[in-house]
Amino acid sequence: MVQVDVFWAYSIGAGFAVAASHELIAAPRRRLLEDPRLASTLLYCGLLFAPSGAWLLWGFPDWETMQVASSHAALPPWLVALFAATNIGQGALGYWVARRLIHAGRVYAAYLQAGIGYLAMFFILVHGWDGTGYQRFFSPDRASFATWSEQNLTHHIGQWLGSPVALTLYGMGALLIPAMLALMLSSVQSGHRTVGVCRNPIGLVAAVLIAVLGIALGSAVVASMLVHVAGWWLGIPTAAALIYLVVGRRRNGLAYLLFRYLALPQRASK
Repeated sequence: MVQVDVFWAYSIGAGFAVAASHELIAAPRRRLLEDPRLASTLLYCGLLFAPSGAWLLWGFPDWETMQVASSHAALPPWLVALFAATNIGQGALGYWVARRLIHAGRVYAAYLQAGIGYLAMFFILVHGWDGTGYQRFFSPDRASFATWSEQNLTHHIGQWLGSPVALTLYGMGALLIPAMLALMLSSVQSGHRTVGVCRNPIGLVAAVLIAVLGIALGSAVVASMLVHVAGWWLGIPTAAALIYLVVGRRRNGLAYLLFRYLALPQRASK
């Protein structure tokens, strides 16, 4: 979706950098444009991620814009071009930010870059800008979204699961997600070999999926509930404090526990 891909692409780039953190620490003087992991990030975003977004925007403009635009005619050309560019540029930005943090010895902060991006992405999907994010997501088109109040949630989810947009997402996900996980796993395992660490690859993939689909999505749902109950001005600060205490805090936060399991470097060597 146009509104979330900017955060997703950033998380992808940051995730690729974190996966390569052992390698980045081992070669701190390598120039950015000489970094093979950056090349992998750009190839993934340019050959897979950005085209998938363009496909969805062309095929389902109302769903891809979260029911804002009803047709191609409603989309200004500059917005389409910007969308395609950010799907690559944000990936490069996420990689660059995480890479700089890793070289500065702040590997956990780099790891959190990916998590924060996924949290923002899921919050938009769950809550959106008006509290109807999940309704917009589970509406295949604007007509379905317009009749949301007339049907229950189960009806809309069932309708969406068999819709053309959902079928397209299944096919794309079967290619994009395994490719992303394979690239990240390759980087992590390559780094592990240099420091003599052994981790089960299934466990590594599971840790990533738990971080994204469990922690980031769960945090977004909690944040949305707090905004619904307490409003933006009180709900967002409360959610931020709660997420920091339970998830992000070093040593005993849920995110840090997964960070430790992934056997990523604690900090760059001096």
